[in-house]
Amino acid sequence: MIKASHLRQNAEALAGPFPPLLAAAEHLASSVILGAHGRRRSGQGDEFWQYRPSHAGDEARMVDWRRSAKADDALFVREKEWQAAQSVMIWLDMGRSMEFSSAKDLPTKSYETRRITLALAVLLNHAGERVGLTNTGLLPRSGPVQLMRLTAILADQEDSTEYAAPDLRGAPHRSRGVLVSDFMGDFEPVRRALTKAADRGISGALLQVLDPQEEAFPFDGRTIFESVGGTVRHETLKAGDLRDRYLERLAARKAELADLSRATGWQYNVHHTGSSASNALLWLYSALERVH
Repeated sequence: MIKASHLRQNAEALAGPFPPLLAAAEHLASSVILGAHGRRRSGQGDEFWQYRPSHAGDEARMVDWRRSAKADDALFVREKEWQAAQSVMIWLDMGRSMEFSSAKDLPTKSYETRRITLALAVLLNHAGERVGLTNTGLLPRSGPVQLMRLTAILADQEDSTEYAAPDLRGAPHRSRGVLVSDFMGDFEPVRRALTKAADRGISGALLQVLDPQEEAFPFDGRTIFESVGGTVRHETLKAGDLRDRYLERLAARKAELADLSRATGWQYNVHHTGSSASNALLWLYSALERVH
């Protein structure tokens, strides 16, 4: 027999991360003024435009049984244009590099991105739009249950890699996407992700989140630089001599992200963890409006 006290302790431990993160996200969402009108819209039309294989979680009423009967052991869903137009798929960097914070009074990049991402999902959900998460293959849906799914993932999920690679493979054609990361790793996976997304008619917003120290490089004298995951380590006696080269490379990375975004029809912006998260959230929300 399971003891009630043990069950309660485990339940409280499991539910512990949910209320603070969701409360922080809802508080952030409430700080953004969206105007008198909502952004609920019908999209480009409600005509059928493609079949797609059925995924776990699809309701039986969504299955096209006539089309499925023509296939061996496969079910197909009849997808309408408005469903893709109102779908937003988010990829959130959960790599080890996002755990960095340069000061105790600053949030980690990981917490900041999760709070902003969940707040964006809250706003989109209130507008009747469907939100999904490509990190775990969570299909785009709306409603309070979907928000709790997102909260559970964002409160607990981690990536063991140092620098995670963006992934939009689960995003429906013609939908919108959001990529949130520090984008300090290899640039080629970012290029591939946005290029392939553009080929499938997916546009969206790319938000680069940096710690103020990563932007300013305030180091001098003997300094040991080590990545959060410990895979990169560099020691120097003259850190100040590296400042100009570092800032040049950071500027070059920002330029690459901006150029790639323009070329693929995406929007790009930078947010610092010491700046207003409300501004970053409002920019993301507005950017999604501009790309469709």
